[in-house]
Amino acid sequence: MTSSSAITPEILDCIRRALVEDIGPGDVTTNAIVPEDAVMKGRIVAKQDGIVAGLDVAQAVYDMVDHRVSFTAHVEEGEHVSNKTLLASVTGPARALLTGERTALNFLGRMSGIATMTGQYMQAVAGTKAVVLDTRKTVPGLRDLDKLAVKRGGGRNHRHALYDMVLIKDNHIDFAGSITKAVELARASAKGLEIEVETRTLADVSEALNLGVDWIMLDNMSNDMMREAVKMVNGRARLEASGNITLNTIRSVAETGVDFISVGALTHSVIVFDVSFKYEGK
Repeated sequence: MTSSSAITPEILDCIRRALVEDIGPGDVTTNAIVPEDAVMKGRIVAKQDGIVAGLDVAQAVYDMVDHRVSFTAHVEEGEHVSNKTLLASVTGPARALLTGERTALNFLGRMSGIATMTGQYMQAVAGTKAVVLDTRKTVPGLRDLDKLAVKRGGGRNHRHALYDMVLIKDNHIDFAGSITKAVELARASAKGLEIEVETRTLADVSEALNLGVDWIMLDNMSNDMMREAVKMVNGRARLEASGNITLNTIRSVAETGVDFISVGALTHSVIVFDVSFKYEGK
């Protein structure tokens, strides 16, 4: 099995499910055409410019299909590559290479697409202090892979799931009756966890700040409001801008002085990176 420390048990479970989904009782086309003892060589090639992520995941796919497959990466994770770059060479049992091809490329293409988009957002805020964050808007069951791809694109992971940080959003606040009440309830129950509060007005920001929360989310605020929030907070809490932020708007948001900018599009609207597997010989 691949030795990459990033390949967690959760990621292996994702790979296992994907292979079961694609192969089922067997690859009828490959098994009909390719002799069981045949061997072959192949190469995985980029078909566009961008940032590569997931070669180790592709390798783990082939490892799981047949441990005799040899996978050699020719670029590093997070490396920017150009169209036609050789990403990896694969040799071994021909049936395994052909049967595992689509699953390997699906993971590699999605992860590289996420990394490439993340890199574009990070480039857009270069020179400011803002860091691009991901969200929980991931494909169900693929969160570990999606968030790993964000990191490899230069972004930062925010909370992983509902259990590792308190994030009090508008519906929680409305249900509790106020930001203060919601924070009090959270502190009494979720001891030791960081607390973030979503705010919609500068009055909300002031209330959250006075409660000493760790993070304050500025949700769908204008740039002028965010600049006022930055002055008000003055480093006493981490400020996260959020709400339909695009490549066209992120620079102006970053220039307000916020610490973080969360972008759901990194994982919910990714454009898959184009890669292909090419037969190289027997």
